Amino acid sequence: MVTQADLDRSISYEEFFNLVEKLAKEGGTTGDDKSQYYVDYTKLNYSRMKRVFKTTLPSNEVKDTVDCLNDKLTWVVLAESWCGDAAQNLPVMAKIAETNPNITLRVVLRDDNPDLMNQYLTNGGKSIPKLICIDDNFNELGTWGPRPKFLQDWLYKEKANPTMEMSELKEQFQVWYTKDKGQTLQREMILQLKSWLNKECINI
Repeated sequence: MVTQADLDRSISYEEFFNLVEKLAKEGGTTGDDKSQYYVDYTKLNYSRMKRVFKTTLPSNEVKDTVDCLNDKLTWVVLAESWCGDAAQNLPVMAKIAETNPNITLRVVLRDDNPDLMNQYLTNGGKSIPKLICIDDNFNELGTWGPRPKFLQDWLYKEKANPTMEMSELKEQFQVWYTKDKGQTLQREMILQLKSWLNKECINI
């Protein structure tokens, strides 16, 4: 579960973006592995995050939920600067939170917070981004991640019956993200909120 100590170590989306920007310009990366591989992905993800935040428009469905979702919620997201899925999904989460003042988005670096990460593994792995939704009393309402269901199902299918190299699959994921423009994630998050909060006023 998320604690006050976890929140104290978290940063806002803007702070995370600024950190990624700084690291991209200085040739650095977050996380335990500081190899050139991760440095290069941090630089690439800075460009992705800029583009995604700029081009993602809050859906009508997200706008329609603002009056309904009057519960104060905090989305705690485990992420790292080098993670391609985080670069695609975090800006969309930020847009949703920006649209609804009752949602506060906080980012926690995975490798700096192993105790928290180990509570939210995906099939035993430390897959990110991982979102944990809590209320004002630190009650956990639900989780999401590490990527939209369509992509996660695609990954499972490829692992069971491979048709391409994993590097090619990751490239295909990025193509999908670019075409989707954050619309699938926005819909998924609304459905999650409806389920977590049992809100009948969410019409979706």
